[in-house]
Amino acid sequence: MVMIWVFWISAFLAFFSYFGYPVTLILLSTFRRKKLIREPITPAVSLIITAYNEEKRIREKLENTMKLDYPKDKFQIIIASDGSTDKTHDIVREYEDRGVELFIVGDRKGKENAQAQAVKITRGEIVVFSDTATRLDPQGIREIVSNFADPSVGCVSSEDRMISDGESDIGGEGFYVKYEMWLRGLESRINSVVGLSGSFFAARREVCNDFSPKMQSDFRTLLSSMKIGLRGVSDPNAIGYYQDIKDKSREFQRKVRTVLRGLTVFFNHLEFLNIFKFGLFSYEYLCHKLMRWLVPVFLLVALISGATLIGESALYRFLFALQIVFYFSALIGIVLPVMTKIVLIRIPSFFVVVNASIFVAWLKFFKGERVTLWQPSVR
Repeated sequence: MVMIWVFWISAFLAFFSYFGYPVTLILLSTFRRKKLIREPITPAVSLIITAYNEEKRIREKLENTMKLDYPKDKFQIIIASDGSTDKTHDIVREYEDRGVELFIVGDRKGKENAQAQAVKITRGEIVVFSDTATRLDPQGIREIVSNFADPSVGCVSSEDRMISDGESDIGGEGFYVKYEMWLRGLESRINSVVGLSGSFFAARREVCNDFSPKMQSDFRTLLSSMKIGLRGVSDPNAIGYYQDIKDKSREFQRKVRTVLRGLTVFFNHLEFLNIFKFGLFSYEYLCHKLMRWLVPVFLLVALISGATLIGESALYRFLFALQIVFYFSALIGIVLPVMTKIVLIRIPSFFVVVNASIFVAWLKFFKGERVTLWQPSVR
């Protein structure tokens, strides 16, 4: 009897984390919607682009930045180099006469440290952050800034748009990105997003003062906004374009690093679980972050408990067989990547890889490992 309860509770929690939570947001949106004021405003803006040994991509990023449509007298462009040792600095200096400022952090201490140091020299009331690998539309800055016409908004997330080389989304990243963007839209509609796109996001200057080298700047910025009574929103008109990762094996390690950094921020800000102080955001914070990260545990418990129940009835034998087929399909996709062209193999394989990376991140977190340095993904 106990194992039956364990099985169904673990299975329900895994299902709820991905499907039940957004359903509750849809239901809430039928009677609760936060109006967002968007107007074409032009406050002073500082764009910080972090870079580490980006000689192969920095020129393309700078050319893209030169095409951004925003008043030049109100637009500060800062390239924050996190101890680059290649030709990045030389290339950036070629653009100094076009308004680009090179800010060099001598000792490499990580992306967040470079951003924190660069914030100190910003002149804009709105600070925009972007990565070297991310391309923006000419109207991208105007679009993301327009959200700050609403005094309740402290930070704004762009929407990620993945660009492939014409091949199928073998790694499954595109499917996952679309799901995340849809979920952020639901959260933004009723209250606040729980995370920002680290490759392109913006915030009021006052919420960018407490970056930590050990914590994700995008996640930390959102929480800093909530702490002072502001919220974060997602803007579908502000799009950050980036290439799919060329080396699919690196996708796993990238996800491990991302989750590990997220866990670090989460457990340093448990006060946001106080529903009496933060209301609906506490529910979003719990479901979108902690419960999602606990899915690999739920899945493992469901598999083990399900195995002990196969003698109970035909129902449990069927459910256990279903799990085995799912994981076997995932294994085929992992061992034979070419098979991920088949949707019924691509989705299970990506799902398993994602949750395996989350499980590894938990192990590293409990071992005391933390991520402060970042190596840009090859795209």
